[in-house]
Amino acid sequence: MSDTTTGGGRDSALLRVAWKAVKLVATVALTFLGLLVVTFLIGRVVPVDPVLAVVGDRASQSVYDRVYLELGLDKPLYEQFWIYLQKVMTGDFGQSFLTKRDIVDDIARVFPATLELATVAILIGTVIGIPMGVWAAVRQGRFADQAVRVLGLVGYSAPIFWLGLLGLLVFYARLQWVAGPGRIDIAYEYALTPKTGLLLLDSAMQGQWEVFRNVFSHIILPASLLGYFSMAYISRMTRSFMLNELAQEYVTTARVKGVPEWRIIWVHALRNAAVPLVTVVALSYANLLEGSVLTETVFAWPGLGQYLTNSLQNADMNAVLGGTLVIGSIFVGLNLLSDLLYSLLDPRVRRGR
Repeated sequence: MSDTTTGGGRDSALLRVAWKAVKLVATVALTFLGLLVVTFLIGRVVPVDPVLAVVGDRASQSVYDRVYLELGLDKPLYEQFWIYLQKVMTGDFGQSFLTKRDIVDDIARVFPATLELATVAILIGTVIGIPMGVWAAVRQGRFADQAVRVLGLVGYSAPIFWLGLLGLLVFYARLQWVAGPGRIDIAYEYALTPKTGLLLLDSAMQGQWEVFRNVFSHIILPASLLGYFSMAYISRMTRSFMLNELAQEYVTTARVKGVPEWRIIWVHALRNAAVPLVTVVALSYANLLEGSVLTETVFAWPGLGQYLTNSLQNADMNAVLGGTLVIGSIFVGLNLLSDLLYSLLDPRVRRGR
C-alpha cells in the first residue's frame, strides 16, 4: 500500500510539474503574440509612409505603386499581419531602409554595446544600491536614512542628459579622468579581434590590457550614470523590503535569543528580502538593456538605443519594429528568469503555496 501511495504521489507531482510547464509555455506564447500584434499595429498607425521611406519623395507614381504592391500594403490588414507573423517566426525582421542590411544583422552588431554598458551599470547599481538600502532601513529616520533617500530622489528627478553633459564637462574635458564619447579610441579600434562583441571581455581574453584600459575609460562614466539611476530604484526598494522584514516576529525572536545584530540583518532579514529583490534587479536590467536612448546619444554610444533613434528619425519602421520586438523579448525573458530564481529562493513558491 505504501508503494501505491508513493507512486500516486510521484504521479501527482509529475502532473503538477507538467501543468506548470504547459501554463508557462501558454503564457509566453500569448505574451509574444500580443507583442507581435502591438508592434504590427504601431507600424500601421504611425504617420509615416513606408513606401516613401523606401523610394523617397521624388519617385514617380509608377515606382510608388510598384513598391506599394511589393510591400503587400494592398492586402487586408489581417493578411498583412499573417505574413508579418510568418516572417518573424522564421527570424526575418526585414531589411533596414537606412543601412540596406537585414535587421537581424544590424541588431546583432549594435546590441553587444548596449549589453556591455547595461551589465556594468547594473553591477554598479546593485553592488551599491542594496547595501545602501539595508543601511537606510537599519537607520530609519536618522541622517543616514535621509541621505540615502535624498540621493535616490536626485537619481529619479535629475535629467540624465544633463548629468551626462555635466559629467563629460567635468571628468573628461576638465579633469581628464575618463575618455570622451564613443566606445573605444580609433587608435585601438583595429588592434582587437572581436569575438563576443563585448570589448572589455574580448580585450581581457586576448591579453590586450592597454585596449582594456581604454575601453574601461570610455564605459565607466556612462555606466556610472546609468548605475546611479538603477541604484536609486534598487536602494529604495531594498529599504522598503528590509523595513518589512525587520518588523517581522522572527527578527524579534532572534534578538531575544541573543543572535548578533549583524547576523539578523545581513543573513536572516536580507535573505528573505532578496526574494522580491530579484524581480527588482531583473526589471532594472531589462530597462537598461532596452537601450538608454539619451545616454547613448550624449556619449555617442553605438548601441541599440542610438540605432532605434536613428531609425525613427529616418522613418525606418522595419528597424524600429525589429528593435521593439527585441526589447519586448528581453523583458519577457528576464521576467521568466526572475520567476525561476524567485521559486528557487522561496520554498513556498516551489510547493505552490
